[in-house]
Amino acid sequence: MSAAANEGKALEVEVDGEKVQRIPLRTRVVMPDDDLDAIITEYAKDAVQPGDLLFVTEKIVAITQGRSYLLTDIKVRPLARFLSKYVVKTPYGIGLGMPETMEMALRECGTPRILFAAAVAAVTKAFGRKGDFYRIAGDKARAIDGPTSGTIPPYNQAVVLGPDKPREVARRVQALLGGGIDVAVVDINDIGGNILGSTLDKAGEKRLVRILGDNPLGQGHQSTPLGIVRSIAG
Repeated sequence: MSAAANEGKALEVEVDGEKVQRIPLRTRVVMPDDDLDAIITEYAKDAVQPGDLLFVTEKIVAITQGRSYLLTDIKVRPLARFLSKYVVKTPYGIGLGMPETMEMALRECGTPRILFAAAVAAVTKAFGRKGDFYRIAGDKARAIDGPTSGTIPPYNQAVVLGPDKPREVARRVQALLGGGIDVAVVDINDIGGNILGSTLDKAGEKRLVRILGDNPLGQGHQSTPLGIVRSIAG
């Protein structure tokens, strides 16, 4: 395997005094009828080595679980249209700032929770505090991906939910790879990240967020939904 970083990203970084590589693995576009284990076997099994960590984007896990929905198939309620107008939009993603993604958040998290999160956020925002909506709505709301200008087709016309049981997915992939490989299902973008499930302990997950903090897999057409973290000896 020839290690090469995505454009604008460093292949090697130093975290907590240790140098590591973040090696993106390019794949074909993963479709809903694909099997995640087969994708891992095809693109990652021969690339990893003992001591590595394989990180998998939450998006391909969710897609292979049937958790992607075409915009045309989502029936949006008036409440979703109303709430989506008040979501702060960023250059890094639409979040819940479109009616279709907000509708899926209402379904995933429940209307009471989303309404409570919106109410608290409206109050705390007035005092200059940010982020309370997603803190209350939770990881399921945070993990919902809407289409952007850089999204690979056909997902530029779809909403993808967060993955189901990501910790169990990580353990299953670890068993598939064997040989002392850790696995993490990650939700990383250009403004931060979360580890949704992994074979690491909490300290290891926090360290992994720091390692992946600049989003080495990118946000657009890179088609690198898998990556390897590898320590550099010496």
